Amino acid sequence: MDRIQQYLVASLLTACSFTPGNTSAQNQNSKPDKVAHAEPLYFDLVRDLGARKGEKELNIGSDFSSVSGYNKNTLLAEYEFAPVDRLGLEAEADLALYKGIGPQTEVPGNKLECIRLSAQYSFLVSSRHQATLAAGYTQIIEFREFRSAEQQRFVSGMVYNPFFVAAKRWGRNMHTLLYCSPLILQETGSMPSGIKWQLNASLHYTIPKTKNFIGIECNQEIRQGKTTFTLRPQVKIQVSKHLAAGLVAGLPLGQKEERVSSFVRIIYEL
Repeated sequence: MDRIQQYLVASLLTACSFTPGNTSAQNQNSKPDKVAHAEPLYFDLVRDLGARKGEKELNIGSDFSSVSGYNKNTLLAEYEFAPVDRLGLEAEADLALYKGIGPQTEVPGNKLECIRLSAQYSFLVSSRHQATLAAGYTQIIEFREFRSAEQQRFVSGMVYNPFFVAAKRWGRNMHTLLYCSPLILQETGSMPSGIKWQLNASLHYTIPKTKNFIGIECNQEIRQGKTTFTLRPQVKIQVSKHLAAGLVAGLPLGQKEERVSSFVRIIYEL
């Protein structure tokens, strides 16, 4: 009888160890691979590369720039989240505010500049090689201003923006990232009017045992055979577990109509 009781107890313990509840707990504890990359602050990404389900983030930014005749301050707000592993979604709105420098300057009107809706999927995450590849798409709805002798009006335009991202971590602290994309421009009710190419490369160094980093972005645009470059040195400061601040300077190279700019980004992980 003792042997039978011992057998029943052993069988019961074995059965309990394979119950659905335990299996579910094991699956919940296991997370997909994710390589920690330093994300550029100016041309940021749609959620982290290799995003995990449930990640959320709120960003608020301010971009101050000066061109011939007026200053421009762009305020942005964006919300990004990961509904499933490796997929990031984002919604962003940009508000442009203008101020004339001289009395004879014709200044654009303040406006909602654009709305951006984006998706990004990390299709390759390699912990062994500390690298991630991702592809995505951004739909941009622009609100452009046209002036005539009779009136001032705003019209909308569409920008179609597929993109590709490749990131590599070198050792523990060095990070490189390459972002390339075409932007296909189209006025409402017309055929696409042109293509602008973007090629953004970045190099960052993370401070050991922190999430702080220093780095630089090189932003290149090519349109109608004309190429422009802007260097953006930057620093990210982790204020608390969920809050960080990014500071960026914009240094245009060989662009007489543009001057030095600045950008601030507040990042809050929900």
